[in-house]
Amino acid sequence: MSSAPAAQAAQADTLRLRRDLQYLTTTPQARNHRHVAVLDSVASYLGRELRRAGGRVAEQPYQADGQTYRNVIASFGLETGPRLVIGAHYDVCDEQPGADDNGTGVAALLELARLLGRQQSLRQRIELVAYTLEEPPYFRTKYMGSYVHAKSLHDAQAQVTGMVALEMLGYYDDRKGSQRYPFGPLKLLYGSRGNYVTAVRKLGGGRFARRFSRRYDQAAGLPVKRFVGPAWLPGVDFSDHLNYWQFGYSALMLTDTAFYRNRNYHHATDSLEKLDMRRLALAVDAVLAAVLRG
Repeated sequence: MSSAPAAQAAQADTLRLRRDLQYLTTTPQARNHRHVAVLDSVASYLGRELRRAGGRVAEQPYQADGQTYRNVIASFGLETGPRLVIGAHYDVCDEQPGADDNGTGVAALLELARLLGRQQSLRQRIELVAYTLEEPPYFRTKYMGSYVHAKSLHDAQAQVTGMVALEMLGYYDDRKGSQRYPFGPLKLLYGSRGNYVTAVRKLGGGRFARRFSRRYDQAAGLPVKRFVGPAWLPGVDFSDHLNYWQFGYSALMLTDTAFYRNRNYHHATDSLEKLDMRRLALAVDAVLAAVLRG
């Protein structure tokens, strides 16, 4: 675990993060697979914000059960060469606001775009992707937006540096006993307070995931726990990074550990007022710092 150097100024804006979360959590209907018009309106919002940030924006539409769904992709930096993919899913599970799951990941993605757009020069190609259909009933199917995107890179024989999934980054609890684990003894190693971000990668997950998790830890202004484990351990592959593994790309997940900490997971109580904007902003700052070091 590391803290950010004292000289590193905070860059992510908590007011912008809150504004994006306010939009995401107050759509007319929940942003799930049943409400295609709502998902389309969210995709349009994300495209506008990514374009305003300076991204080269495109949609990636595809069919699932007779409906059209769409990923939103924004490229920054170099127009050619190996790409670093950073993504977050914008759909929710069932009828709930999904503030942490995964409003925080999407808000972080938008804020990262704004910060990248301010850079005078970027030494690599960075592809920010807002995915659809991560949640049930499409989880672990070829209809996940991240599967569609990862497969498109593979089919195009694109060079991919690696992938980072932003999956729930806004819920923190400093009380003892607030953090749970898929395997009890992990508490002895990582502690019982849910006050950190976890960088999760699988055993043998490749050089990029290992390097990025280390750089994220070094840059972060909040506690970070770096976790590496077998892909079969519950929670290790519970987000969009799993689809990049399927195509041989090095990928990891940044998360507040979801239901191992946040009891509001997949419930109507997953709402904006329960989130910590300050620590969400610190999580974004560390992503930016790790990217810029690449």
